[in-house]
Amino acid sequence: MEDGVLVVGLGNPGPQYAKNRHNYGFLVLDEIADSAAMAGWQEKFSGQFLRTNLAGNKLLLLKPMTYMNLSGRSVARAVHFFRIPIENVIVLHDDLDLPYDEIRIKKGGGTAGHKGIASIAQELGDTGFIRVRMGIGRPVRGEVVNYVLDNFSIEENATLVENVIRGANVVNCIVSCGLTTAMNRFNKRGGKS
Repeated sequence: MEDGVLVVGLGNPGPQYAKNRHNYGFLVLDEIADSAAMAGWQEKFSGQFLRTNLAGNKLLLLKPMTYMNLSGRSVARAVHFFRIPIENVIVLHDDLDLPYDEIRIKKGGGTAGHKGIASIAQELGDTGFIRVRMGIGRPVRGEVVNYVLDNFSIEENATLVENVIRGANVVNCIVSCGLTTAMNRFNKRGGKS
């Protein structure tokens, strides 16, 4: 990934959303920044932006501040500004179709109804970016919108820090070892390695 890697964490801005299931991507991106001892997020590309390095690769971290449904506007601005190849874009997001505690890596494909992923695909005109899908499961009852905008449950919070660290490790592996190695290592074990 010699041209640099754009790592996007999806979520919604504001303290009221900070611990929502929909903000899983923001939480993992914060972990990546913290573990690299990086501070000083900048306001850029309609988002919060930070530069760092990982395994000799230029790493660009982006948290769109456009709200989930318009995330693609922020991502497209950064991709076009830095001329990042689509295969060097990694998007971290919550996923209803995976049980809580599971993580999967996917390249390309459909949006599975995720508004943030749909916005990015539309704005980039391409679905070939890498997704790190952070499982949140489906609600037993109630509406999906309320579920994703609700905070993690007490039970989920017991392993949330561990899951966020695993999400950061998945990104590190993709950047350091390559997509195929990362998929072989993490997809077989539900994101556990």
